[in-house]
Amino acid sequence: MSALIAEDELVHEDELVWLEDISTLDYVRQSLDRLPTRRGKPPYHRDGRMVGYAVLGPRAKPSRSSGTFRRRVFWLLPHDRDTAPEGLYTTGAPAEAIDPRTLAPGSKGCKTERSEGGPLSSDVAQLLP
Repeated sequence: MSALIAEDELVHEDELVWLEDISTLDYVRQSLDRLPTRRGKPPYHRDGRMVGYAVLGPRAKPSRSSGTFRRRVFWLLPHDRDTAPEGLYTTGAPAEAIDPRTLAPGSKGCKTERSEGGPLSSDVAQLLP
């Protein structure tokens, strides 16, 4: 979950690959998954859909015990705000939700007023491309 992701777990990220236009999403869920490879689209085994993933650089080492790599995966569930705007997350956001506009390789991102269901603040708007 995002609250448990430490910056030092992200140091080997080379890029974030988005499978959808993130400019239309108020938030994405992020998790740190154990995956068999550093690169390429990972398998997805949750309800909902994967909207992006991290690609690791060549210096990333696999776990000694499992041989897997810890990579971020970004996803949404069927009841999230993009699909059900008047549903459970009309306001607020799940614990692992992050404003995708604040994400970058090596940076865990943050929640913003917009990801919590409010308007995008002018302070945050200035930080975003």
